[in-house]
Amino acid sequence: MKKEITFTLNNEKIMVEADPKWTLLYLLRDVLEMTGTKEGCGYGECGACTVIIDGKAVNSCLYPVMEAEGRNIVTIEGLMSRDGELDPLQKAFIDEGAVQCGFCIPGMIMSAKALLDGKKDPTDEDIKESIEGNLCRCTGYVKIIDAIKSVAGGR
Repeated sequence: MKKEITFTLNNEKIMVEADPKWTLLYLLRDVLEMTGTKEGCGYGECGACTVIIDGKAVNSCLYPVMEAEGRNIVTIEGLMSRDGELDPLQKAFIDEGAVQCGFCIPGMIMSAKALLDGKKDPTDEDIKESIEGNLCRCTGYVKIIDAIKSVAGGR
């Protein structure tokens, strides 16, 4: 039996009917068609499904959909401005060559965004810790860390 939930998604208040058995990832991708959030492992190990909930990076594949009630949720789609301009972090990933296949990148960016929104001048260790739950099989992590550092240093 579906239940109604209300939350803010990418700065827009929405109301949706959801099955309590769903994960937030299912609601985002399959119901709301926010396909930037990826499903990798489905067990919270790869980080491809990372979104920001109330300022914290969260694996949406593990997040019970009913817990979204009243929350502020940001997906990768929510980082782009209304006029289509990319977030500085998204631009940095492109400029630093931190994107290859792109599958892990939305989760990486969301984890980094949560860090940068909460900490003005993160250390290298802070950056590494913020993305440690995100797996990348293409780029390695050097260019990803460089991209995050370039935004942190440019604030």
